[in-house]
Amino acid sequence: MLQISNPFQGQTVITTFEMTPATAEDLIEALQSAFTEVVCHQPGFIAAALHINDARTRICNYSQWKDRAAYQAMLRSPEMRERNRVINGLCKGFEPVMYEVSGVL
Repeated sequence: MLQISNPFQGQTVITTFEMTPATAEDLIEALQSAFTEVVCHQPGFIAAALHINDARTRICNYSQWKDRAAYQAMLRSPEMRERNRVINGLCKGFEPVMYEVSGVL
């Protein structure tokens, strides 16, 4: 279960996806499938959440990892490389950014 705390000793990654409303459902399904079938089974994975905006033009993924190396290893796995090619085809683009928790309100 996702818990945000400060301090958090792991790696937080927030990824935003930009798409059209026409591809929103396909993209959210592809992301949910990737998380349930691959990502959540990777060493170092802690938790994640998916959010979609009302206009169905952006998805945000918040994920927590043991460390940066665990997240990068997941990205380099053959299955995620293939899935990311499909995901990239469903959106205008996506950008993962690594963050550290600086406060919890």
